[in-house]
Amino acid sequence: MGVFLKLFICMYLFGVICSEEQVPWLACTFIDERVFLNNEGHRETELHPRDALLQFGPAGGPPINPHTITFLITASRVDLRSYIVGGSPEHLECEIRRYSMRGIQGLWPSKGAMPYDLWFTCTVKHPEDSFTFTGYLRHTPSQPPSSMEDYDSFPPIGDREFITASASMVLHTRSVVLKVALRSQQKLQCRFSVDHKGPKFKVGWRAQIKGDWVELYSHDSHSGVTRGSGVSQKGLLSTGDATLSIPFVKISSEGKYVCSVSVGQLDASLDLALHVYEPPSVSLNVGPELALQAGAEQKVVCEAEGYYPLDVEMEWYQEPPGEPADYRAGAPLPTKLNNVLLSSHRHNREGTFALSAFFYYRAALLDTGRRFTCRVMHRSLRTPVRIGFTLLVHEPTSWMFYLAVVSTLVIFLIIFRMLHYLYTARQESRKSKPY
Repeated sequence: MGVFLKLFICMYLFGVICSEEQVPWLACTFIDERVFLNNEGHRETELHPRDALLQFGPAGGPPINPHTITFLITASRVDLRSYIVGGSPEHLECEIRRYSMRGIQGLWPSKGAMPYDLWFTCTVKHPEDSFTFTGYLRHTPSQPPSSMEDYDSFPPIGDREFITASASMVLHTRSVVLKVALRSQQKLQCRFSVDHKGPKFKVGWRAQIKGDWVELYSHDSHSGVTRGSGVSQKGLLSTGDATLSIPFVKISSEGKYVCSVSVGQLDASLDLALHVYEPPSVSLNVGPELALQAGAEQKVVCEAEGYYPLDVEMEWYQEPPGEPADYRAGAPLPTKLNNVLLSSHRHNREGTFALSAFFYYRAALLDTGRRFTCRVMHRSLRTPVRIGFTLLVHEPTSWMFYLAVVSTLVIFLIIFRMLHYLYTARQESRKSKPY
């Protein structure tokens, strides 16, 4: 077998494997709508959810399910299947809606486009927010409409309608919900692609921070005007990468972000959420071992510092003297202390919080070896933080011991003074003798 034939077979098998891995179809909900005038002459819209199928394949292919509405997506430069990453197709959320040009005149600059094309949007979301994208589907009816229709009026679609369309534009992200650490660098991904070269577009970023909208960035490729920063101009113009960079995450960075893209008559936007999570730093005001005399009282403080957001759980537990309960079969579980007091939340300058959980303890000889543990739980932590100490209690020293110590010191002081006196007298007597 020749080398070229082997190469051809390998390429063919590779293509078959790859095509089998791509999603052939998605179960979707088609949100149909009917616009009408109410009794007061105002426009109203009724929404009607209907079962539909998003099918991928060549034009003229048969429907997978002939008993439902089918949108057959044919090949174009915008391949919606390439944006489906991870997750079972049956678990993805797929929603198809009609899209109105709102009376804007203009021909979509793609081969085969007609002025009377019908447009739809298809939004696919991963259930765990690992990605989402919105594709714009263009369908050319077999015959043009007999008259100029109202842009709010849509032709009816039957329960078994088979609609052939192509994807003309897509806007996608893998940063639907970001949970980030304070003072980190982050990127909010937003990319778009169209089915023709050199499109004129507008891109914008804005954020809703504590209820107020802030314009972060905008670019108009037609005028070349750019406002704001955070998006790579090179990536935007070459690959449609409108990813927004946040060089230093602060508490004020938390909020809702919107990436918007306009290409011709198509307006698309994606909502992204950025949540700041900072774990607490936990410490005690005592060391690993706390030595006390019987009857002495000690204030023990567990400090959780520098966490965000506000909610934190702090508890104290105690274990009886001996080995930790985790290492003794049948040992009693640690018991929660009920005399724990909590301080008020303290607000740090950078926006994080601090909280103290403390209790007062009067030492008893029977408690020596008892283990106390502070448990701190916060939504930024996968598992709780535990930090503790072991109590060592000894008997108080009697007054006889102190009397003996003082007496010994007095005796040593008297002896020292006497020796010093004798030494000084001897030296004086030597000086008084004649030579």
